[in-house]
Amino acid sequence: MDANGAVRLGRPGQDWAGLVPLVEVTATGHGRMWSGERFIETAIGDRLTYLSHETVQDRGRERTTIRLADSATGLAADVTLEARPGSRFLRARVRLANEGGSALRLESVSTLTLGGIVDAGGGLDDLTLHWADNDWLAECRWRQDAFRKRVVPLSRSAHGHEGRGCFERYSQGSWSTGRHLPVAGLTDSEGRAWLWQIESSAGWRFETGEREGAAYVALFGPDDAHHQWHHTLAPGEEFHTVPAVLVHTETGGLDAAFGELTDYRRSIRRAHPDHRALPVIYNDYMNTLMGDPTTERLLPLIEAAGAAGAEVFVIDAGWYDDDAQGWWDAVGAWEPAARRFPGGLQEVLDAIRAHGMTPGLWLEPEVVGVRSPLAGTLPPEAFFRRGGLRVTEHGRHHLDLRHPAARAHLDEVVDRLVGEWGVGYLKLDYNINIGPGTENGSESPGAGLLGHHRAHLDWMASLLDRHPDLVLENCGSGGLRMDYAQLAVAQLQSTSDQQDLLRYPPIAAAAATAVTPEQAAVWAYPQPDHTLDEIAFTLTGALLGRVHLSGFINLMSEEQAGLVRSAISVYKELRPELGGAHPFWPLGLPAWEDAWIAHGLRGQGATFLTVWRREPGNAGTPDSNGPDRNGSADTDRTLTIPHLRGAHVQPTVLHPTTADAAVKWDADAGLLTVSLPRENTAVLLRLGSDAVDSAR
Repeated sequence: MDANGAVRLGRPGQDWAGLVPLVEVTATGHGRMWSGERFIETAIGDRLTYLSHETVQDRGRERTTIRLADSATGLAADVTLEARPGSRFLRARVRLANEGGSALRLESVSTLTLGGIVDAGGGLDDLTLHWADNDWLAECRWRQDAFRKRVVPLSRSAHGHEGRGCFERYSQGSWSTGRHLPVAGLTDSEGRAWLWQIESSAGWRFETGEREGAAYVALFGPDDAHHQWHHTLAPGEEFHTVPAVLVHTETGGLDAAFGELTDYRRSIRRAHPDHRALPVIYNDYMNTLMGDPTTERLLPLIEAAGAAGAEVFVIDAGWYDDDAQGWWDAVGAWEPAARRFPGGLQEVLDAIRAHGMTPGLWLEPEVVGVRSPLAGTLPPEAFFRRGGLRVTEHGRHHLDLRHPAARAHLDEVVDRLVGEWGVGYLKLDYNINIGPGTENGSESPGAGLLGHHRAHLDWMASLLDRHPDLVLENCGSGGLRMDYAQLAVAQLQSTSDQQDLLRYPPIAAAAATAVTPEQAAVWAYPQPDHTLDEIAFTLTGALLGRVHLSGFINLMSEEQAGLVRSAISVYKELRPELGGAHPFWPLGLPAWEDAWIAHGLRGQGATFLTVWRREPGNAGTPDSNGPDRNGSADTDRTLTIPHLRGAHVQPTVLHPTTADAAVKWDADAGLLTVSLPRENTAVLLRLGSDAVDSAR
């Protein structure tokens, strides 16, 4: 707190000038002190002064609430900062209350701001910025660049002012991760890391830049400039920001920070038995039935999936399709298609149970096709609207789950599927980006989207309250809504719709940056026309996540089917380690075209490591992740495993034995050399150590 009573958050010992206010608020008529692209240095943020604070202990966490006030507007801000003894995370939320006499039109509110990340002087030259691009079929593409290449050094002394720009990333529309992950970080050459995450499906933005010679970070939910969000706060009303978290580690770089973030993610999600059981899931969609299921096609797949060791069988899209014009723009009623299931869908569900598996179904609950009867029977207010018109996107309307009729409809659907039909797994998909949101009365579109988003989370939680063993998979055309607002409620996350087995490795390897390993659903789609190397390649990539098996395994030879069974058996042996393991990347986070990719999990009993070798034709040209590390046709690659240095390690090939992999361990240097003599092969290793595995 400074001499004027303003509260600022920063590194201990940092020069006060580099810090930023604890809360930054822009409101119409109360903008910024210095105009530009940045959302810091706001007039209200500068005026907010300390009133009081309170610290409480709650279920092993320490929660401090700092109360601030702006005497000019009567705006009060309660900033809640949450930590856990021994941890390295700080979670934040902000509650704004209008205690003045006039309404305030909010345009942006920060959840967390942190200044003074490095010392003034040369510290900024030592920072590296890390962020992730995201797209359909190309999720979790991490990039890095020198901080100084993205935040240009200026001669402040010559101008008397800060710069006007910053490095920013933000979401657009209702796909929260359609462009980028809401996760990014800074590292320095000493191994220190600052990693942050914003938990919102309804708009988010982060910025980092320079203030008074030091780096700062500011984390936001939706705002007016990027998400058409503004919120009128009348006297006596409140507004709550979306949560955000910052992780800081002193050593170990990004690997250590992602380990801390993984533990944090586990701590905020809803408890569920699926996180311990981690059943193997077969889904009939990917590279298999592709939305065209029938009883005749499903029964052989069900038998083969059960024989392979699957424990859940999901009938994906199309089970409701009884329309000659196609199902895409007719969905909404979620009734089984009689022509697809002559003996009834229940016959297929019973067959799944008879083969020892839990039945699952695909559902896209938030949309109603333009040709669906529900488009005319539900009230207009139950749908997204803008300018008084119902929004249409790719042949669909969008439900607003704040409306009781929309929620009642979906409650009836799920209670029928789960309570009457005995379905135990729902894949909840989301295949349109509806844009900035909905206008319910005078609200802004972004405020409408945030309201629906919060109602959607509440609806999912209510399903699990009524059906505690039900498993919910969060899917957004793959990984386009992969955020921890959703994943604190849902049990699994689809990582991609990628159908090319050679393109999946960088997604599978980097998925643990976005989601805990035990929630990361990775496709494995072996086919009878694949070689044994191809079958092993697609299976191996899923074994350190949640196996989503697919493919026409019913048509395989005994040798091919045996390779599938072997992979599933290996997974079942190692899965008890997944729920407490921490990810690491011995070759760094993968670039999209890398030929060699490595992803490991550091468990309590052992370290597990997946290594892929793709053909050099996939290596392309170097990108901003660094030099051309992976474009050679070498048959071996040496990886650094720092946490096992000095340990007696016995590397074991878990899967597959057909890759002809060779492994050599140098304990003194902590180096593991992996040889894969053929291109487009992969191997899963267990690195057992009696001295180091149990240490973090």
